[in-house]
Amino acid sequence: MDNEIKFHEDYYYYNIVRKNIKKYRKIAGITQQELADRIGVSMHYISQIESANPNKYFTLVIIGRIADALNIDIKKLFDNEEKK
Repeated sequence: MDNEIKFHEDYYYYNIVRKNIKKYRKIAGITQQELADRIGVSMHYISQIESANPNKYFTLVIIGRIADALNIDIKKLFDNEEKK
């Protein structure tokens, strides 16, 4: 019986969310600048989030603001299409 918990790599969830932010932003037809303006951050900040910069962390509050700005359920940003 194996009771060992297997954890994902440190950036696993960040990378899923990053990809989905970019995907849904493009589906919405808005630029990084427009998204940044909607949530009150700089375009550079959005660019860093989408670029998979392992030194750029973002909070659940930011993820929530982005989901609201994109008019999507926050759960969609955590959906890992690659695992399906």
